[in-house]
Formats: sequence, structure tokens, C-alpha cells
Amino acid sequence: MSFDSRHFLATVTQAPGVYRMLDERGETLYVGKARRLKARLASYFRGALNTKTQALVGRIADIQVTVTNSETEALLLEQTLIKQQRPPYNILLRDDKSYPFVFVTDRHPFPALEYKRARTRHDDGRYLGPYPSSGAVRESLSLMQKIFRIRNCEDSVFAHRTRPCLQYQIGRCSAPCVGYIEEADYRRDLEHAIQCLEGKSEAVTRELTRDMEAASQALEFEEAARLRDQIQQLRQLQQRQFVDTGGGDADVFALASRPGALCISVLTVRQGRLLGARHHEPSNGLDLGPEALLGEFVSQFYLGQAREIPGEIITSHSLPDTELLASALGERAGKRIRVTDQVRGHRAQWRELARTNAEQQLAGQLASQTKLAKRFEALREALGLETVPTRLECFDISHSHGEATVASCVVFDPDGPRKSDYRRFNIEGVEPGDDYAAMRQALTRRFRRLADGEGERPDILVVDGGKGQLNMARDVFAELGVSGVMLLGVAKGSTRKAGLETLYLETVDRTLDLDGASPALHLLQHIRDESHRFAIAGHRARRDKTRRTSTLQDIPGVGPRRRRELLRFFGGLHGVRQASREELARVPGISATLAETIHRALHG
Repeated sequence: MSFDSRHFLATVTQAPGVYRMLDERGETLYVGKARRLKARLASYFRGALNTKTQALVGRIADIQVTVTNSETEALLLEQTLIKQQRPPYNILLRDDKSYPFVFVTDRHPFPALEYKRARTRHDDGRYLGPYPSSGAVRESLSLMQKIFRIRNCEDSVFAHRTRPCLQYQIGRCSAPCVGYIEEADYRRDLEHAIQCLEGKSEAVTRELTRDMEAASQALEFEEAARLRDQIQQLRQLQQRQFVDTGGGDADVFALASRPGALCISVLTVRQGRLLGARHHEPSNGLDLGPEALLGEFVSQFYLGQAREIPGEIITSHSLPDTELLASALGERAGKRIRVTDQVRGHRAQWRELARTNAEQQLAGQLASQTKLAKRFEALREALGLETVPTRLECFDISHSHGEATVASCVVFDPDGPRKSDYRRFNIEGVEPGDDYAAMRQALTRRFRRLADGEGERPDILVVDGGKGQLNMARDVFAELGVSGVMLLGVAKGSTRKAGLETLYLETVDRTLDLDGASPALHLLQHIRDESHRFAIAGHRARRDKTRRTSTLQDIPGVGPRRRRELLRFFGGLHGVRQASREELARVPGISATLAETIHRALHG
């Protein structure tokens, strides 16, 4: 069966990451990285492709993606996978002797940062590196040129310039060729660039911060602004890279589940470097909870077959009998093994990365055309319909104690979620917390438009909330004269556990009994959960809109001294707003808890 790119692309994330193209035997054909996975992968299935790329696409049976925190992490992981698996369509890296370097000559008064493939005995200067790929070198050189305005022209071109080139005009060179910068100042910028390439950017940032404050006090505001921009760019450069931390061996397990679908992702980290991710879809015939299920999986993963056991095992859920499992694994490995879900720092980032990958893989499962067709057919049989329904709509309400109430409408068809038809309704003029009135307003607005000829008529309207909301929908249909739409109410059971919902068909006196393993029930749970997610996202966006004007003065725990440290560290309020939680926590005097408070206040 040919690869269904349309359904695959419908669920792929826009996050950065690495993708592996597999053939029908599960062998890796190609490994690539992308700043935006969805955009990059979509390019393989549209437009004109060269002959070799067409041959590659023709052999694809599956594509697996691994989400990373940044494109830099994706680059490192890509190189690791290529070196391990040697895919036939990749250009394979050579050995360490041909790894690229950055070279700085000692012979020129205004040296450039040069790309070099290998060292030579006759070079008079400094080598920086090696780097994992030529792309990594060129990316680094481009960044240093942008921040410190280091020249990149050939010496012969430099010697014959009589006026600045385009690089000076766009702010990427200080034009030493025509004397626009003194040699000492250029050497200082060059040394800053070298320090950054050597991993000493924090010292450079401190020095630039002192220079910025001195320029500001001397009323040299243009120079202070230039230094501020450099500081902000360096802060982005200093973002911690959690895919390569320089040490630590661990396997990271994360479980994600939805009704009728389950995925466990396993990230392998060795010497602090992420080597890859594998995804598993175990069965859950006993309907175990996530903790028990993950514990069983980890036990079988190591004890059921011969595998390397790292010194640390990190899980997304707290496992039962953790000490027993650690003892058994330690006995098998002949060393002490730590099993934990309580981690901080880069280990917490590994865990979150595993969760992200598990959720991404799960979304792909749920969008499988075969699975969707089976669920829609099961729903047709359960409802006694002659034909498979082609459009399901589900409404839900979300608010915080009546604040910023939002109603959501999500749409499913046999191809899965039809996100272009999703709608949100900002609810106004109802008593805070009155979900029934909110539902009435949303349904009235939706189906009044339908009566006016706008939009498509659903085959089934699913209402989350049970008897009350179902009766409200019946009243709206009666008022507007809506016909030909089946009503289905979904009420959570007393334990609120998935699989124990009560389904009301058309009236509160008619219930629909579906087994917890029924694909029809899984479809209804899926659309119900999606409407809930969409409503919550809309509510939070509306609620937080008024909070995004917060300034540092409004944040509890941020006094004059901490405000000054924040502004110095990031070069201004804009830099503070751009910072992540982890970056905020690196500011002197800012704890992780306070960093979370600041980030939440500035971003909602």
C-alpha cells in the first residue's frame, strides 16, 4: 500500500525536529532535519522534484519524526542518526580528519573568520572546532558576522576596495577595508566572536553589558542601542541545548493515550547526547492505568530481552514498585540503576521532549485513515444509520468562574478533524457560570447562520454536558426549525473515567450503550476531547489578552533590584519578553519559581 502523505501531513507538528523516511521493510532511507517539520515534509509531496528525490519518495512506506527543542538540536541528532544508520539517500559524513573548522589568521591586521576543511602545517593562526558539519560552520560564521560585523571577503577583495560593499550597508560588516573602524576596535569585536565560538559567550555578554551602561551614561545612545542589540542576540545564542549536555546516560519513557489509542516513546541519551527516539504501540487489554501500564512496559523492555541498561531511567509517570524495578535492573546490569519521574534541569527537558514525541506519534495514529474509517462505520452501525455520517459537530463551554466564557465548535469528517471549519464563540450577556445559557447562545448563533444559508449542515450534533445541554440543544432546534440533524449528548460518568460515559440519543429518555472498547465510542470521545481542548485554548487566550500588557513593576516579587538585573541581563524589556522560563531563571536573584511567575505575567 502506498504511503498516504495527506493524512500524515495533517497531523505533523510545525516544531523543529528530525524525520526518518522508512521503506516497507522498516529500513531507513533518509534522515533529515527541519526548522518546521510540517513545511519541510510537505515539500516532498508537492511541486517538481528531481529524479533522485522522486525515487526516494516512491519508496517511502512510513515517516517517523522526533521533535526537538531547537533547530540546533535537530542538527546534532540528524548527524548522530546518519552516522549510526548510514541511510542510502544521505550524504554520509567522513571521518574526523575531514571535519570542518573555523580559521583565524595572524598575518592580517583585519582577519576574517574563514571556513577550513582540514588543518595544514603552513597556516599561521588559530583553528576553532571541529564542527559536526559544514552547515554548522556556515551557520556559526553567519551568526558571528551578524552580531559582531566581522568581514567575510577574500584578502584580494579587501585590498582593492575603495568604498564599502553591500555587507556594510546591511549592517553585517564594519568596513575595515576603507578605514571605517580602528584596528583595535575590530580586534576587540573579533576576539568577542572567537570567545563565543569557544563557548565563552557569557563573559562576552557581561563585558558588553558594562559597555552599554557606560555608553548610556555618556549619552552615546546610538552606541548603547547597538550594544543592546548585540546582548539580545547573544542571549538567544546562549539558550541551553538540552540535546547535548556533555554527560549522562539515560533512557526516557513517556506515555500518551487517548480513547482507543496508546503510544510510548523511548528517547535514548548517551554521554549527554540524544541518539534517537523509538515509538511503541502496546496493547492494553486489561485497561491498566498509565502508571501501571508504563511500569509493565519498562519491565518487559529490559528484562524481557537483552538490552543495554543505562544508569538512569526517566519516566513521564510515577511507576509502582519503583524500588523493586530499580533493584531488578541493577542486578541485571551489575551496577546501580536509578528509576525516577522527579527530575530537574536538562533531564526535565528530556522528559518533556519524550512527552512531545509521544503526543505527536499518537496524533498520527488517530489520523490513520484505516482507523478513522473503522470508527465511522462503527458509529453508523451503533446509531442504525443507512449511510456513514459525513459531518459531526461538537460544542463545549469553557470559562474560569464565569470569566471570559468561550464556546467551541469542532468538526470531524471521515478524514478526521476538519480544522478549517472549527469555530469559537465569545459568549456575552449571560450570567457568569451559566453553561446552559452559554450553550444556548452558541447553538443559536451557529444554526441561525445555517438557516440563513451559511455553512454546511451536520449529520450529527454532539453536545458535551449530558441531559441539560441536550435539552438546551432541542429547544434551540425547535425555535429555529432545524431538522435532519441527529442530537447526541455525552455525559461523563460518576467516576469521570473514559469508557464509562452515558450517551443520550435525541432525548434524555433514550440512552445508547456502547462497550468501552467500541470504535464508535472512541470516535465520540475523540471529538468530545478535541472540543474541550479547543474551548480551553480559546478561553485562555481571551482571559490572558488583558494580562499581556503587564510590566515588570506589576509582577509580585520583582522589586527595583530584580528589575534592574533583568533589564541588564537581556538588554531591555523587549529582551525580557522574548526570554524563555529557563533563560529568566539564569538571571542573578531570579529563582525558577519566580521565573515562571514572570513568564506567565508577560505572556499569559
